[in-house]
Amino acid sequence: MPSYFSGAGDRRAMAFRTLRSLEVHGKRVFVRVDFNVPLAADGSVSDDARIVAALPTLRYLMEKGARLIVASHLGRPKGKRDPRQSLASIRERLERYLRTPVGFAETITGPEAERLARSLSDGGVLLLENLRFDPREEANDPEFSRALAALAESYVNDAFGAAHRAHASTAGIAAHLADSAAGFLMEREHEALRRLLESPEPPFVAILGGAKVSGKIDVLRNLLSRVDRLAIGGGMMFTFLRAMGRGTGRSLVEEDRVPLAREVLAGAEADRKLLLPGDCLVAKDTSGSDPGRVVAAEAIPADLMGVDIGPRSLQAIETMLGSARTVFWNGPMGVFESPPYAGGTRGVAEAVARATGRGAFTVVGGGDSLAAIRKAGLEHKVSHCSTGGGASLEFLEGRTLPGFAALESTAKVSR
Repeated sequence: MPSYFSGAGDRRAMAFRTLRSLEVHGKRVFVRVDFNVPLAADGSVSDDARIVAALPTLRYLMEKGARLIVASHLGRPKGKRDPRQSLASIRERLERYLRTPVGFAETITGPEAERLARSLSDGGVLLLENLRFDPREEANDPEFSRALAALAESYVNDAFGAAHRAHASTAGIAAHLADSAAGFLMEREHEALRRLLESPEPPFVAILGGAKVSGKIDVLRNLLSRVDRLAIGGGMMFTFLRAMGRGTGRSLVEEDRVPLAREVLAGAEADRKLLLPGDCLVAKDTSGSDPGRVVAAEAIPADLMGVDIGPRSLQAIETMLGSARTVFWNGPMGVFESPPYAGGTRGVAEAVARATGRGAFTVVGGGDSLAAIRKAGLEHKVSHCSTGGGASLEFLEGRTLPGFAALESTAKVSR
C-alpha cells in the first residue's frame, strides 16, 4: 500500500505520496531537483548547499536500484542556451558526492535524451541540461511536459525552491506520470512550514528583514494573525519608519509601499505585536568604507542611510527570542555583505541558535538568512533551514504551491 504525507486543520493541507511508497527498482525515475546554485567567475560552484540538500533523495533512489534522470534549472537564461548557465558545471560536483559517474544529456528531450535515459543501468544517473534553455519549461507547455515524461516511468519532485512555479517539470509532468511522489526535502519542507502555520507552540516569534517590503507584505499580514510578536529589520524597516512619519535620510524606502506599511501598522497597533527597531547604524553609503555610527531610529541624519539595526534593537530581538518556543526568521537585518554592517544579522543568527538550544522549534528561510547562518557556522544549530526563499514565503502567505498541488493530484489518482 502506498504511504502518504498528509496535513489536517488548514485550508492548504495536502496529502501526497512519499518517496518510500514508490517501487523504483529497475525503473527510470525523473527527479526534479533544485540545483540553482551560485557559480564563481570561472564557472565552478561557489555554494553547493542545494546540491547537498538533494543528496538523501538521490542516494536513496540509487540504493533502491532506480535509474535516475536528474533535472533542474539554473539561473534565468530566458529560454536560450547560455554556456555560462549550463548544468555541465554541476556534473563534477554531483559525481563527487554520489561517488558514481553521472551521464550528461545536452538535449533535454527528444531521441538522444531518450536513448541516454534508456541506456541507464540500475543505480545509474543521467543529468539533463538546464531545463530553462527551453522556453517551454517556464510556459508549462503540455508538449514539453509530455516529452519530459517520456524519459521516465516515475516522477519525484524534490525541488522545493521551485515548488511555487507552475512549470513543466514541477507541475505539468505529473499529469503524465501518475507514479509520483515527493522527495525527502519536499517532505521535510512541507512538514516544517506547515507546523509554523498550524501548530506553533507559543510564544511564536517571527523576524522579517531584507531590503524590500513589497515581497513580504502578504506573509507579514498572514503571520501577524498567528504570531505573538513580529520583529522587522533590514531595509524594509525604513519604509515602515516613513509610514510613521519619521525621517529616513538616504535610507532605502519603497515609496509606493508606504500606504501598505501604514495599513499594517494600523492593524497591528492594537495587538502590540509588531516590533520596529528603536535604533540603527547609519553610514554615508553601503560600501563599508564608513564604519558608521548608531543613532535613534527617529533621528536618522538627512545625509546618511541606515545600514543595520542598532544594539538596542538587537537586544530587544534577543529578549523576544529568550522565551520563544517557535521561531521563523527570513531576511538579514542590514547590509550584512559588508562586515562593518553585519553585526545585527550575525547577532540574530546567534540568538536563533540559542533559542534552538533551549528547545524552541526554529526555521530559517531565504538565501541571505541561510548565508548568514552558514557564515556563522550555525546551520546545524537551528531546527530547519528552508532551501526555498520565495517558495517558503508563498507557503507562509497561505498559498497552495503548484509543485505540491501536482503531487496531490497524482496521489488521488493512485489511491
